[in-house]
Amino acid sequence: MVGSTVESHILCIVCSVFDAYSAVLFLPAEDGDGFRLAASFSLGDEIITDEDFRPDKGLVGWLLRSHEPLRLTSFDREKNSLGYYRREDEVGIKAFMAFPIATGGVLCVDSKREYSFSEKDQKMLHLFADLISGMQKEKSASLITGNIPRYFVEFNVLRDLRNKYKRWPQYILNFVRTLADASGFDYCAFASTDGSGETYRVECETRRILMDSGQPIVLPMGCGLTGWVFRNEQPVFAGTIETSPSTMLFGKQVEMPDFQAAVCLPVTISRSTRAVICLAHMEPLEIDEVMRSFLLQCVDHLAMHLENLYLQTRLNHLLPQAHLHRNGAPTFETEKNEDEE
Repeated sequence: MVGSTVESHILCIVCSVFDAYSAVLFLPAEDGDGFRLAASFSLGDEIITDEDFRPDKGLVGWLLRSHEPLRLTSFDREKNSLGYYRREDEVGIKAFMAFPIATGGVLCVDSKREYSFSEKDQKMLHLFADLISGMQKEKSASLITGNIPRYFVEFNVLRDLRNKYKRWPQYILNFVRTLADASGFDYCAFASTDGSGETYRVECETRRILMDSGQPIVLPMGCGLTGWVFRNEQPVFAGTIETSPSTMLFGKQVEMPDFQAAVCLPVTISRSTRAVICLAHMEPLEIDEVMRSFLLQCVDHLAMHLENLYLQTRLNHLLPQAHLHRNGAPTFETEKNEDEE
């Protein structure tokens, strides 16, 4: 492991999220001349850590010059080299993915399994890259040493929920509770839609404000910021609400506290917004780039979990209807015509 405690901790989580072999972070050199290996985490010890190592060759060198993302599901060692292993140590690497850091540098992950990284994985890597960029921009040392480690500890807690809670109501309730605690918001709710485009329902919240009876509440799609996010499929970050704060989340049809800050994040499944995570706070709240990246990562993880549940449900529905043919191609008998008998 190479790098500061915060950076190395981030890469440790990156490796865990993608089930990767190594994660490597390159940032601009402190003297402004080129780039440096800022941090790394690996299941092995093959990564080059020499102090005079300069990542100016291989795919990493190209990425640092081009500032473009890259995903190789089948890494060809004959044509390419990564740049942070010695040539003989790249034998087992079969997949690679990288995303540029907006403030300069690149975040890389690799795997010893072919076809390890999907388009969704690259989207999540983008969020990690944005988080690192936010860290680089942030000038407050207290925020970097305080909030960043806490965010990633909580992100690990969120990831473990799917193994701890198998039933959906328990899982989503603990998800919104953990997300509210981690981000510092007073309130968090989960709203979903059946895809009809006419209504959505609030089915879970950290404080019983809407769901006094414990039952979901159904609202028209035009209600509040939540309905706007469903319709426009774009997130809303509002650290300060100056007009009608009590109706901002779910509209005038429900009575809510006078929240002064709100965040509404679309949960995208199969390219469609099927749910929205709603957060609110009683006081104005600073929503910096680090918090935004953290919240987006959490919601993206929830979306992947929901999509997996959807696919699993579809598979369980279709399997009983499937027919297994063990001896060659299936044959079909046609009904005999009465004239043929």
